[in-house]
Amino acid sequence: MKYAILLHLLGVVVWVGGMFFAYMALRPVAAQILEPPQRLLLWAGTFRKFFPWVWVAVILILTSGLIRINEMGGFSNVSPYIYLMFAIGAVMMAVFVYIYFAPFPRLCRFVVAQEWKPAGDALAEIRRLIGFNLSIGLINIAVAILGRAI
Repeated sequence: MKYAILLHLLGVVVWVGGMFFAYMALRPVAAQILEPPQRLLLWAGTFRKFFPWVWVAVILILTSGLIRINEMGGFSNVSPYIYLMFAIGAVMMAVFVYIYFAPFPRLCRFVVAQEWKPAGDALAEIRRLIGFNLSIGLINIAVAILGRAI
């Protein structure tokens, strides 16, 4: 039980913490000091390093969450806030899968080809989706903590 909670929290810290850092710290500084070609190279390289960790986090979060639900007697025995956490997590995972298989490959392809305008468009789509995922990820953390009090 404690191992499932630990793995769940580690996955959340890696994923949501990474999005927070990228969105709130790296993005504004990169936009301020780098020209578009360098900025796009930075983001393509950053995502290449970060996204494998997100896959690990997704697997940890999903697996450990399902283990915890099973330990509580299955979905029929859990509190409503667990359903909400699961639903938000599922949306976050779907958004990530979309990012990984749609705009991220476009970003990489356009950066390699030095086609900066379409690369910028792909990065803008990723930025919006990561902003959305970060927002609902923070909400999900609040649900996890506050849901127990209800």
